[in-house]
Amino acid sequence: MTKATIGILGGSGLYELEGIAGLSSVEVETPFGPPSDAIAVGALGDVKVAFLPRHGRGHRLLPTEIPFKANLWALKSVGVERILSVSAVGSMREDIRPGDLVIVDQFVDRTRQRPSTFFGRGLVAHVSFADPVCADLGRLLVEAGSTLGLRMKKGGTYLCMEGPAFSTRAESSLYRSWGVDVIGMTNLQEAKLAREAEICYATIAMSTDYDCWHEEEEDVSVESVLRVLRSNVENVRRLLAAVVPKVPSRRACPCARALAHAILTAPEAVPADTAAELDLLVGKYLRHPPSAG
Repeated sequence: MTKATIGILGGSGLYELEGIAGLSSVEVETPFGPPSDAIAVGALGDVKVAFLPRHGRGHRLLPTEIPFKANLWALKSVGVERILSVSAVGSMREDIRPGDLVIVDQFVDRTRQRPSTFFGRGLVAHVSFADPVCADLGRLLVEAGSTLGLRMKKGGTYLCMEGPAFSTRAESSLYRSWGVDVIGMTNLQEAKLAREAEICYATIAMSTDYDCWHEEEEDVSVESVLRVLRSNVENVRRLLAAVVPKVPSRRACPCARALAHAILTAPEAVPADTAAELDLLVGKYLRHPPSAG
């Protein structure tokens, strides 16, 4: 199977990635059903990348319908160690304008209907999630964006809502009182599952609107979102082309060993079918448990 170490998850407005050479389409089977679409694998410069549109080409999947576990599993299975996630968001702050990019570093979960873990079925693991974004990957994005002169904010909190409807005015005001920076519908589950899969994860949040809290701006609508997305997507393509060649081949961050001391279940107590299903993630730890400390 064709391998790639960097994965790109495209969101609203980014259903394909221009500039990938030697493109091949990879169909991946997972224990959790099919991913959102086939994975496009090719080279961006001299680096192998894997691109997956989370809503499917043609934007066929609601945020709640996205097969998050299948998507992360599929990317892991083709060798991905780092994910750059692109997502359209609403701004909850005056100084984050439509068209700005935010490299978020925190999440708040307001979803209700989505699986957010690979574990269960006789296998218990609790990964650390205090810092949900890979700091090394986030730093590279900020540095590349600064070099390109993009309107970009370093750090920020992404509130992940269920959707698919946009917020009520009361909800928007409540979330602003919590001090969140942007609001979206997709990235929280990806970040959690990436951590469990020991994949570095960072989000490029594309601000498209002011949700519905801003009295001097029009309420958020698909029409207004798409209008800003067109220019945003071009900036994101430039950012990805600039940052991918700068990603080092070796990882020094804790993401790469997130499961090392997270598994509580004794290896001999894990049901055989669960161990087999999750072998891609936990096989090395169940066969050779790390020593305490």
